[in-house]
Amino acid sequence: MNTIKGADLLNAKTPLAETRPAQENAKGDFGAHLNKALGEVNELQQKADQAIQQLVGEGKGDLQDTMVALEKADVSFRLMMQIRNKVLEAYQEIMRMQV
Repeated sequence: MNTIKGADLLNAKTPLAETRPAQENAKGDFGAHLNKALGEVNELQQKADQAIQQLVGEGKGDLQDTMVALEKADVSFRLMMQIRNKVLEAYQEIMRMQV
């Protein structure tokens, strides 16, 4: 007879709460995630700038690769700005709360 894998959780000897701290440690610090994301956006911006310099200044670059780099940088920057706007809206909403 086939058993459902989820049914094994009912017979588990260790409670599920014991597995939670490992997941919480994996989340990390919000500031660290934010700095990492900003670094990635900055890196994409720099790659796009380098691609433009190679294409225009040196004449070595490929137009398609340059456009792809520019679009990646643009999309990542727009996403970063939307996240910033949402964080600011959340902060302002918290500040408006009456205690």
